[in-house]
Amino acid sequence: MRRFRGPERDRAIQRGMEFIYRTACVPENFEQYGYDFLCCFQVISSTSLSEELRETARTMGRERARHWRLKHPRVPKKVDADTVAGLVFGSDAADRLGVRDKALKEQIRAVAGRFSARDYFWFDAANEPPPLDVPDGCECGAVNPRGRKICGSCKQPLEMLSRYAVYIDALTRSYIGERYGVTLGARYADVIKWLPVMRPYEGYNNGENPDFYWTVYAVTHVVYTLNDYNLYNLSSRWLADEFSFLKRNLKQAIVMEDPETMGEFMDTLKSFGLGENHSLIRQGVEYLLAEQNPDGSWGDMNAEDVYQRYHPTWTAIDGLREYGSRNERLSFPRLLPRLERWAAGNHQGDHGK
Repeated sequence: MRRFRGPERDRAIQRGMEFIYRTACVPENFEQYGYDFLCCFQVISSTSLSEELRETARTMGRERARHWRLKHPRVPKKVDADTVAGLVFGSDAADRLGVRDKALKEQIRAVAGRFSARDYFWFDAANEPPPLDVPDGCECGAVNPRGRKICGSCKQPLEMLSRYAVYIDALTRSYIGERYGVTLGARYADVIKWLPVMRPYEGYNNGENPDFYWTVYAVTHVVYTLNDYNLYNLSSRWLADEFSFLKRNLKQAIVMEDPETMGEFMDTLKSFGLGENHSLIRQGVEYLLAEQNPDGSWGDMNAEDVYQRYHPTWTAIDGLREYGSRNERLSFPRLLPRLERWAAGNHQGDHGK
């Protein structure tokens, strides 16, 4: 079957990869987001259908992973939960790219337990759902403790994070930690068990839903952490609410003029089996090809935070690329009975396990 706009997609993806690599080679960018660049290259290298794309991502990733290892030979003497999580993310990706460091892993394992689930993701996932009282970062730069409504530094009122935003960190940190072999505050099962509490998902509502953006990313990260970041397909029976939400709302990314979100809609829908010729996927391809910037990136070219430059480019590539042959399974197969119970409408007892 002829690929929909195949040559254009291939060129767009290649230009995007070159942009990400150039961006990752800027010292200050890599200092801040090196672990995330490695995750990008590792995921693309391990799940793409195209051998050329896999090799491109692998070559870029291994070069950057060797540099990351030189920059992070050991755990710093003074370390906090965020630093440990970043080391876990970077070291796991570097390991999977073939650049391993067993000694660093043992050091990380030795310090990770010093911090609680509240330190890693603001709440005690084993005993409570994602909360509504986590303050967002204050404009003055201060980080305030959970429950505070007035900034302790500048005394200005604080806005609370969406509970969906809080859930994203818990999902990704517990998942990567468990995959790497280091517990970051809680097991993944302790976090995913709150999924029924997060449902049902409210739509865009003509821009009236302030939680819509974070809802989308919480849903996509439920998918990523359950399908091992696009290594497997998922059954829509297991996650009917999430599948339905993604299908209903993909077109809102066009309304929002948001290629970053479009990319995540597309790759997660593909993991549920939507093919290259599905109308939603074709609309997404058309949109992303039209929105690529002259420098090969996607997103706002004037964004101050480099994350807002490379991450939309990564997600757009994920939306455009084709994936290798994938079996239908979960990243943690032991969770299947729980998903099947939820699909049958039985949520009893899960929150105590």
